Amino acid sequence: MRRTPAFLLEDEAEVKRLIRENPWATIVSSTATGIVASHYPVVLEEDADGISIVSHVGRPDEQLHELGRHEVLVIIQGPHGYISPGWYGAVPAVPTWNHVTAHLYGTPEILSDEENYRVLGDLVDFFENRMPHPARLEQNEEYARRIVHGTAGFRLRVTRFDARLKLSQNKSPEVVATIIDELEHGANYAQPALAREMRRVHGE
Repeated sequence: MRRTPAFLLEDEAEVKRLIRENPWATIVSSTATGIVASHYPVVLEEDADGISIVSHVGRPDEQLHELGRHEVLVIIQGPHGYISPGWYGAVPAVPTWNHVTAHLYGTPEILSDEENYRVLGDLVDFFENRMPHPARLEQNEEYARRIVHGTAGFRLRVTRFDARLKLSQNKSPEVVATIIDELEHGANYAQPALAREMRRVHGE
């Protein structure tokens, strides 16, 4: 990603928040047969030192990715959206795209079947906890354990990350306010989640 100083995101806590709030990830591997990409949910290990995520792939994706044999890239994409130059007022401008994105790097550690089952349970709980009657793996453990055999769990301890928080930090307060209003209420490119991120970053 382009290293514009104003948009660099170097705060580990903010990257963790991004993962927590945007758990649908893209996993990219450069393998002996070419580049492979897959999409799976990830869970942040809250009690880990540094950034650590756990997930799984459906077999045979672990073989396609050669998981555990080399470094992989995991892309976390937060809120994003088109920004029209018409929102800048009477100043020369070009279109752009605001976004919050993190690239996480590390070599996956393949989990045992038992730990994979526990991680899958954590994943289910992460999403089900907000439901009025949460579903749990243990409610049908025999069936759940059969499903687990079709997956390969992994842990990625992030050794480095490259992240961006591009939210019009280089624009005037008046322009920022207009962009936020368009993202919240506009008829053409409304992105309320992106507007919320901008409000948070700009202290509104």
